[in-house]
Amino acid sequence: MNDETYPTRELAQKRRSLGPNIDSAFQAFSQAVFADGALSNKTKQLIAVAVAHVTQCPYCIKGHTKTAQRAAATSHELMEAVWVAAEMRAGAAFAHSTLMLTALDPLDSRADT
Repeated sequence: MNDETYPTRELAQKRRSLGPNIDSAFQAFSQAVFADGALSNKTKQLIAVAVAHVTQCPYCIKGHTKTAQRAAATSHELMEAVWVAAEMRAGAAFAHSTLMLTALDPLDSRADT
């Protein structure tokens, strides 16, 4: 079964051929970002899985989950990262409710106090 959600090798090659310098630069940037540094590659992959869930990128969710597992991340660690992402996404909606509250018309007689 071919899942058209994910790019084929042919499409990846076409993308590279249409912007080879930019593609190479992006690949080098990605390798540098995920290299061990102050944070381990495993930690960076767990962060990437969490961010991928917030941005809702199916490519990143699948790819970084597999890469995180190769970096020794456990299923429990991965699920915990997703829960952190879920809390942050929900927390942002909760925090931004202050924007709605400040936009309420104070003269609106239907407004609850």
